[in-house]
Amino acid sequence: MKPIFYDCKTAPSPRRARIFLAEKRIDIETREISLAEREQFAPAFLDINPHATVPVLVLDDGTALTENLAIATYVEAVMPEPPLMGVTAKERALVSMWNTISERDGLFAFSDAVRNSHERFSGRATTGTNAYQQIPELADRGAHRLARYFELIERQLEGREFVATDRLSIADITAFVTVEASVSTGRGPNADHTNVWAWQKRISERPSAAI
Repeated sequence: MKPIFYDCKTAPSPRRARIFLAEKRIDIETREISLAEREQFAPAFLDINPHATVPVLVLDDGTALTENLAIATYVEAVMPEPPLMGVTAKERALVSMWNTISERDGLFAFSDAVRNSHERFSGRATTGTNAYQQIPELADRGAHRLARYFELIERQLEGREFVATDRLSIADITAFVTVEASVSTGRGPNADHTNVWAWQKRISERPSAAI
């Protein structure tokens, strides 16, 4: 059995894994799961990932990795070059720290803002199999947290080419997808975030961002 990557081209979360794999120059069999068509709830896919989320990387022994960090950790271990999770102990710590910050304060805040306000997610305020109802207050809080995240990243990128170290890392990928998704819904950085916009442009020009 060859590894299989389960993707959804329209969703931010699997895009993170897709960019990571592209930066590693890994050519892998990919199967599209349409979230719009609710294919994540199909029995065949639930057998692979009972959490009903993408991305999923199924290894050649059948093990299913269902989280971005798990996928990245595995791929980095079996294919260390180019390094995307740091090389030295200090780099690994910084990459882990900034990746967590971008998940918690950026991507998760964005998810709260969108999934608790858009009619498309009525009754689906979280990913997965639980049918949670929307909470408008969480949408407002998510938008506020996202705005504060952009301020934080703006300061972090002052005089820097990348978010965590002096090379591209998973922290940049997570932050890039967060900004990209936010812009697509009208919740992106404002015009004063010049460092963020310059960095976003640099990352968007990489071949991996075009996939």
